[in-house]
Amino acid sequence: MYAIVDCDNFFVSCERRRRPELEGKAVVVLSAGSAAVIARSNEAKALGVKMSMPYFRMKEQFADRDIVAIPGDHDYYKKVSAEVMHLLHDEAPRMWQYSIDEAFLDVSGLPINLKQWGEELATKVKASVGVPVSIGIAPTKTLAKIASHFAKRYAGYQKCCMIDTEEQRAKALQLTTIDEVWGIGRRYCELMHANNIHTAHDLATHSRSWLKAYTSQPIVETHDELCGIDCITMREEAPNKSISNTRTFPKMLDSIEQISTEISNFAAACGQTLRRQHTMARDISVFVATNTYRQDLPQYHNQKSMRLRTPTNLSNELIDAALTLLKDIYRPGYRYKRAGVTIHNITPDEALQPDLFDWDAEKKQKLRRLNSLTDKLNASMGKRTIVVGSQFRPDEIEENGK
Repeated sequence: MYAIVDCDNFFVSCERRRRPELEGKAVVVLSAGSAAVIARSNEAKALGVKMSMPYFRMKEQFADRDIVAIPGDHDYYKKVSAEVMHLLHDEAPRMWQYSIDEAFLDVSGLPINLKQWGEELATKVKASVGVPVSIGIAPTKTLAKIASHFAKRYAGYQKCCMIDTEEQRAKALQLTTIDEVWGIGRRYCELMHANNIHTAHDLATHSRSWLKAYTSQPIVETHDELCGIDCITMREEAPNKSISNTRTFPKMLDSIEQISTEISNFAAACGQTLRRQHTMARDISVFVATNTYRQDLPQYHNQKSMRLRTPTNLSNELIDAALTLLKDIYRPGYRYKRAGVTIHNITPDEALQPDLFDWDAEKKQKLRRLNSLTDKLNASMGKRTIVVGSQFRPDEIEENGK
């Protein structure tokens, strides 16, 4: 048996955790640069606010409605997610974090009443972390996802729905539309509808040989999972293959000094992530872009990558490399709206193979101690307590000067 714990309207719930007065109000969370809606409260959904709706359009369409719009704070959402996942780690023998707001738990063989356990766990997460969750329990991960949908929609389930009988499975599949099934994307939805497959039950009872001939192996596995056959393997957590930090700026930037500050902050954040997961990066790339929506302005986009002589997770080294790339691709005369840094070719830090001509053991050790101390101070006193000089924005320099 598997349980999935799914945080309800996670970004909105995080905002309500620190602003309880938002409870019961229509709330939306916006993407970088406040460009579009990326999360909605149930109240906002009821009004008709759609996911990915441009913010300016939402303001026009719902001008007479009281909707609270909040810029996304992903650092805070990651912090809350970590609290949830830490709590869940102690609840079952195995756990797999599936996304920032979802985790699967293997509850096979636990000598407990699983329905009661699920209800109590939902209460525990809400009380301890401050965000509501819905829990689905079933013999397969796909059925558990379907069960969590029912737990989310119907209060009678007390935040936990369990599918553990053939009758419950059949009924749940009949009430689940094909587009709600985990792993069925838009392209396959169109194929399913064209072949009279409209519900999860239709898919589960459809010819397996037809699915093998006209779809993909993951769809066949979804079919088997809906039939109660556990066949989707969850990979153990591994370091990211790449790490990106990008931003759409609130206002366009036209000087290399302004963009250098942002690029420095992006590179430093990549370094912090690498150190946190005990890895190093071999490659780094930087991009800049103008505002494609402003066709009245000159347009420019460019990206460049480089291989580091020695893999690193030190922020100052990543910043130096990123600024070198920026100088190569920056062009004056343009107004830049987006920029970002991505690091690739990530390996465990114990597998370091240094370049013989780029290695100063004593210097590297000092920099590691400095970065480690910086991480600890920023974690305890605020994430920008200590930064590299190039990370300072003009307003921060002026404020600190005072």
